[in-house]
Amino acid sequence: MDSPVVSAVDTLARLAAVIEQRRAGDPDKSYVARLFAKGGDAVLKKIGEEATEVVMACKDGDPKKVVAEVADLWFHTMIALAQHGLAPADVLAELERREGLSGLEEFARRPVPRREGTAG
Repeated sequence: MDSPVVSAVDTLARLAAVIEQRRAGDPDKSYVARLFAKGGDAVLKKIGEEATEVVMACKDGDPKKVVAEVADLWFHTMIALAQHGLAPADVLAELERREGLSGLEEFARRPVPRREGTAG
């Protein structure tokens, strides 16, 4: 029997494969194809909407709503990953890299991003 972790990784990989398969599909027949056809800004807008819905569900305190909204957020985030040639495995590898570090320690190790118009 597979462990829950292996099963979750497999589920994410299968979903990423479906997203990739539907990416070039007919936008009239596939939500994923339609979202890709609308472009990156449409995906980002959808992620923002879903993140807001997660916050609202958490404030409502209904566990079923929280799970449903987080699933929507993860799904749309996976579409953004695919747009950038990335996969859930890339995110999991980053989480593994951070494992065992305190959040403050990990944050301190991040390079300071250069902003446009700053010297450096």
